[in-house]
Order: sequence, then C-alpha cells, then structure tokens
Amino acid sequence: MKNIRVVGILLMTMFLIFSCKTNKTMASTEQNIHRKWMLVEYKDFTKQELTKLEAYMDLSKRPEAPNQYGAKMGCNGMFFTAEFDKGKAKFSGVGSTMMYCDGRMKLEELFGKDLPNIDQYKIEGHFLTLTDGKSTMKFVAADWD
Repeated sequence: MKNIRVVGILLMTMFLIFSCKTNKTMASTEQNIHRKWMLVEYKDFTKQELTKLEAYMDLSKRPEAPNQYGAKMGCNGMFFTAEFDKGKAKFSGVGSTMMYCDGRMKLEELFGKDLPNIDQYKIEGHFLTLTDGKSTMKFVAADWD
C-alpha cells in the first residue's frame, strides 16, 4: 500500500512537470504514439504466433494516470510507466498480474525483461519500433486497416 502511494505521488509530480511543456514536436509525438499497438515482430516469434497471442501494448493516455500504460502478451495484464521525447524512450515500473497460462508465458517473460532496457523509439507511418540497440520490438497501430 505504501508503494502505491509513492508511485502515485511520483506520477503526479511527473505529470505536473511535463504538462507545463508544449511544443509542436511533443504534440505530434503524443498524437502518434498514444494509441494501442499490436506486436508484429519480436525475437524469434512469428507474426502468426504474436497474432494468436493477441500481443499488444496500449500507450493511450489516461487522465487519471498520464504516464502509466499497459500491455498484454498472451496471458497476464502488464503495466509500466513510460516517457517519450524526441526519439528517446524510458520504461520503468514494469509489472504484471500473476496468473499461469500453459504455453503462453515465454513471450510475456521475455517482453517483461526487455522493456525496461528500451531507450529509443521511432514512428514510421503506422509502425512503432522500440529498441535498445540489441533487442527490437515492432508494432503496428491497432486502428490501422
């Protein structure tokens, strides 16, 4: 309970700091990155496997928690905080619910380990690429046909 309060205070502080900034680049990035993204390329997983697992990351803004986001990689709901600025990304506080889903845990485990190391992002059209220079995750916008 104490940790939840600390995280809440930190999130509110970050919100107040970042809400004071306004520029065209930041507004453009927010408009493009803050949406639901379907994972289509990652490690040795095929696109068919990722589609079957319905793997996604939801970067949609929520007024009550502006830097908190979620993901699902086949079993558990995942949560994390993230910041995006001019091609740089920072992910922290990665966690998840604790259910066991037979045959559906490998992707979730690898994603949860790699996400905090991600430090760059790039948006090209309807695609989002996250990387740390070693590991790359490629997503397509969920609302793109």
